[in-house]
Amino acid sequence: MFKNFIRIINKLIIGFVLLSIILIFAMRWVDPFGSMLMLQRKISHWNMPQQRIWKDWNEISDNIKIAVIAAEDQNFANHWGFDFKAINRALKHNKNNKKIHGASTITQQVAKNIFLWSSRNWIRKGLESWFTVWIELIWSKQRTLEIYLNSVEWGEGIYGIEAASRHYFNVSADQLTPHQASLLAATLPNPRKWSPINPSDNLQKKSEWIRTQMNNLGGRNYLKKLK
Repeated sequence: MFKNFIRIINKLIIGFVLLSIILIFAMRWVDPFGSMLMLQRKISHWNMPQQRIWKDWNEISDNIKIAVIAAEDQNFANHWGFDFKAINRALKHNKNNKKIHGASTITQQVAKNIFLWSSRNWIRKGLESWFTVWIELIWSKQRTLEIYLNSVEWGEGIYGIEAASRHYFNVSADQLTPHQASLLAATLPNPRKWSPINPSDNLQKKSEWIRTQMNNLGGRNYLKKLK
C-alpha cells in the first residue's frame, strides 16, 4: 500500500512538472486567457465584474513599460528571475521594521499572478520559484513584461493595462503619457486601495520619483535590452 502511495505521488509530481513546462512553453506564443489571480478574485467576489482587454506589445505605450520597471524591478533586463541584492536589502529591512518590504521581480509576479494563488507561505514561494526559473528560460524579457502588463491587477475588477487606461484616464494603453504611466505604476503595491486619479501626497511623490527613475534608466532605450 505504501509503495502504491509513493507511485501515485511520483506520477503527480511528474505530471505537474510536465504540465507546467508545457503551459509556459505554449505561452511563449499563446496569450493567456486570464490568470489565477482573476479566478481567485472571482471566487471571493462572485458578483464583481472583471475588465480585461489583451493588448500586444506594440499596442502598449513605452511609457508604462518603463514606468513599471522603474517602480517594480529596475534590474529586470539583467537578472535571471531573482534579484538577490534586492532580496538581501528586504531581509535586512524586515528584520528591524514592522512594515514588510518585498523583493519580488516582475518575473516572480508574473509566475504568481498567472499560475498560483495570492498568499504568503513557503509552499507558494517554492512553486513561484519553480515557475520563475522556467519563465526565464523559455520567454524573452519582452514577452514576460507583455504578459505582466496584461495580467496585473489595477483596482477592483480591473486587470491589464488596457482596462486600467480606459477606466482611469479614458484612453487606450498606447496613449498613456509619462505622468499617467507613473501614477499607474505608483499604485501597484496596493492597487485596490490607491487610485491614480485621486492620488495622496505620498502617491504623487512616488509618481514623481518614478518619472525621475524612468529618465535615469534611459527611458525607451532601456526597452531595447528586453528583446
